[in-house]
Amino acid sequence: MQRNKPFGKPFGIIAVLMFCVVLGYAQPASTPVESTPQIEFDKMTHDFGKIPQGTPVTTTFTFVNKGKTPITISNVQASCGCTTPSYTKEPVPPKKKGEVTATYNAAVVGDFAKTVTVFTNTGTPITLTLKGTVVPKENPNTQPQNNSK
Repeated sequence: MQRNKPFGKPFGIIAVLMFCVVLGYAQPASTPVESTPQIEFDKMTHDFGKIPQGTPVTTTFTFVNKGKTPITISNVQASCGCTTPSYTKEPVPPKKKGEVTATYNAAVVGDFAKTVTVFTNTGTPITLTLKGTVVPKENPNTQPQNNSK
C-alpha cells in the first residue's frame, strides 16, 4: 500500500534550493583590502604654540597613499570661519603624496583647538586638529612705565 505524501520530492528539492539562495545572500560583500584606497597622514595634530594676535599661521598635513588605487579628496571642511583649508585637488596615485593645508587667522586671544575634516574616497572622514594659544600682540608705541620714585 502506498502512502499519500503531502509534499513529496519536489518540495524537498525546492526547500534545499531556497535554503542555498538565502545562505548565498547572507554572506557579507567583501572588498579586498588591497583594492581600497588607504591614506596615512604624517601627523593628525599640529600645535602652533604661542601666536601673536592678528598673525595668521599655516601648517601643512602631508599624506601618503598606502593603497593600490588613487585617493581623491572630495571636500575639506573647517570647524569655523577662522580656519581656511586647501588641499590637493588631483587624484593621488598609490605610493605618492598629497597635502592638506590649513591657515588659522589668530584673531581672538586665548587657547584654541580647531578641526579640519577631510572627506576622501576611503569612506571614512579624517579629522585633523590645529591648536595653540593666541597671545596679545605687543604694541611698539607703548613705553614701559617706571613706577619707582
